[in-house]
Amino acid sequence: MGSPKKQRKKFSKPSHPWQKERILAEQEIVKEYGLNRKYEIWKMNSILKSLTRQAKNLIATKKPQAEKEAKQLLTKLYSLGLINKEAQIEDVLSLSLKNIMERRLQTLVYRKNMASSARQARQFIVHEHIALGEKTVTAPSYLVQVEEEANIGFSQGSALSNADHPQRSAIGQVKIRKRKENQRKKESSDKAEKKEGESKDKDDNKEEKAAKTEKKGPSKGNKQKKKEGGK
Repeated sequence: MGSPKKQRKKFSKPSHPWQKERILAEQEIVKEYGLNRKYEIWKMNSILKSLTRQAKNLIATKKPQAEKEAKQLLTKLYSLGLINKEAQIEDVLSLSLKNIMERRLQTLVYRKNMASSARQARQFIVHEHIALGEKTVTAPSYLVQVEEEANIGFSQGSALSNADHPQRSAIGQVKIRKRKENQRKKESSDKAEKKEGESKDKDDNKEEKAAKTEKKGPSKGNKQKKKEGGK
């Protein structure tokens, strides 16, 4: 037996370790998507850079082989749900890091309300509770294809596959609470918009009245004052 193959890094670190704006942005992403370490961001960012680099090279090259490779790249990105079917190779350059993060298995498990938080979604995946059809996946960073998205569910051997499991009912309660919170936020924003519209209408009416009085000219009292002053 030979020596095991050395695993290469699947990401590249930032060029400078101390950049305040980047660090704060990474902290927000870690919090939003329930990541464990920042290297997961760097890994997704490396994938994004690789895609944009391929797209730039294909745009600059005008050869039949380049057109073939461009079609293959667009087909791949469409299968991952990153672009539309009618997208062109130039549209690949507009992809952002969040587009990649939204296609991770961990994010989709949370978005489908199969977990009460993104961190819990990660825990379910690592502990072999989540499957794509009959295939159990233990990698939270797995990029889910559009065809596989409908097959996300609890694995057959998992205790969570039972709908009566206490954790499932807790997730349902969290889902109801979130729905009520969103409804309250929507109602409050609608009220604020309504008040803003009413105040704007009042201001417009005041301006219209002022403009009308200016067109009519000076009032009777002002005319009498002018006459007395003339005398």
